[in-house]
This record gives sequence, structure tokens and C-alpha cells, in this order.
Amino acid sequence: METKTKTAKVKQAETSTWEIKDRTYFLTGNKSPLTHTIPSRHSRRTPLLWFDPETATQRELRYATNQNSPFVDEQKGETTLGHIMFKNGVLTVKKEQQNLQKLLSLYHPMLNKIYSEFDPVVKAVDELGDLEIQIDALNAARDMDIDLAEAILRVEIGSSVSKMTSKELKRDLLLFAKKNPVLFVELANDENVQLRNVAIKAREAGIISLSQDQRYFTWGSTDRKLMTVPFDENPYSAMAAWFKTDEGVEVYKNIEKKLK
Repeated sequence: METKTKTAKVKQAETSTWEIKDRTYFLTGNKSPLTHTIPSRHSRRTPLLWFDPETATQRELRYATNQNSPFVDEQKGETTLGHIMFKNGVLTVKKEQQNLQKLLSLYHPMLNKIYSEFDPVVKAVDELGDLEIQIDALNAARDMDIDLAEAILRVEIGSSVSKMTSKELKRDLLLFAKKNPVLFVELANDENVQLRNVAIKAREAGIISLSQDQRYFTWGSTDRKLMTVPFDENPYSAMAAWFKTDEGVEVYKNIEKKLK
């Protein structure tokens, strides 16, 4: 009697917030197979249990198309077992299939692990956040000076930026900010990006030289050694970090003057 009373409380709490409507579920992985089936009944290999906090017991789950409840202990008579199959990563469940909806939305152990329920409110919030980041990135790209624009694009498209006009740089910078605003903002706020660009431009201009084995930098005019590149590190990233040392700051100022 006590168990039935507690189960009734769970049902009452459930129905007070539960909305009768069609629901859509989607697989959360990066790839969506043509079809994907998740467990629809409990087995030793794929446990399908839900811990009931009211009774402090594990309750067995089972999707039966001719039953009103997803709980085995509430199903009566013969059962017709059903499959839970996603097609192209999506499963839409009509409002008439309340047992399947509640199994997927409330009790299935794979919820928010293998699949999630589509929530238009959450999606709208996510889309708004994405749009705001994109607007911030585009505004920053529009107002950015050419040197920083070149430094950022060099990360994206490589040394070909050296041959681009200022208008081409601005155009590609805006396209990059629109396509990948999060990465763009990260690069714009990374001081090492601009320092790295200075090192690359200085080598292209012959102001400094990089040894064939990419282990050390020298002055281009005198071959005097400037710094040794740490093992297994990108030489230009290493020089960007070195520019921030006491010795490197003076070299950086010297290079900047020669580049102007």
C-alpha cells in the first residue's frame, strides 16, 4: 500500500509539469547514422532501469506499444514490444505515444548521453548567443588595423597574406569572422598572434634568418645567433614568446623599426 501511494506521488508530480505534445529527439554525436536503435527493454547486457527516489528502488523499464506506462511493474497482461529507432539521427514521437515519450524524456538512462530532446527555447537561446558572438566578431574585424588583420589571417590561410591588398585582407577577415567567430575572437585577443606575425614578416624580409633545421634564429645581416628554438616547438611561436623576455623586447623593437 505504501509503495502504491509513493508511486502515485511520483505520477502526480510528473503530470503537473508534463505537456501533451509531439516531441522530437536527436542523436548527440557528430555523425548521424542512417538508422540507430537504442535499448527498449531491460537486459543484463543493456540495463534499462530507473531509480525511484520515492521508493528507493530500481524500477525496470520497457517500451510496450500496447501499454500506457513505461514501467514493467505497471504493465498488465500481454505486452507488444516496440523498437526505438532513430532515422538520420532523428526520432519524432507523436503526442498519442505517451508511454514512449515519457520513457525517452524522463527515464531512459541514455538521455543526454546518446540522445537529447529537442527544446526550441534552448535552441533559440543558443542561436541568439551565436548571433551575438558573430556580431562582436564582425564589428571587431571591421575596425581592426591592417597589421593585426594580417596576423590573424596568416594563422588561417598562411603566407599568401603577404601578397594580398588591404581590401582583400579586410574582405577575407570579415568572411573569417563570420564563418568562425569564436576562433576569430580568440585570435584577436591573443597577443602572441601578432608577435608571431612580426617574426614571420621579419624572416620574409630577410631581417632575421631561420636555420635549415629550424633550431635557431639569427640576424639576417650578421648571422649572429638570436635564440634557440625549444625542442618540438613551432619556431615562430617560440620567437613570439621570446619577444616578451628582457632580451627579446629589444630585438622586437629593432625589428619593428626595420619593418616600417
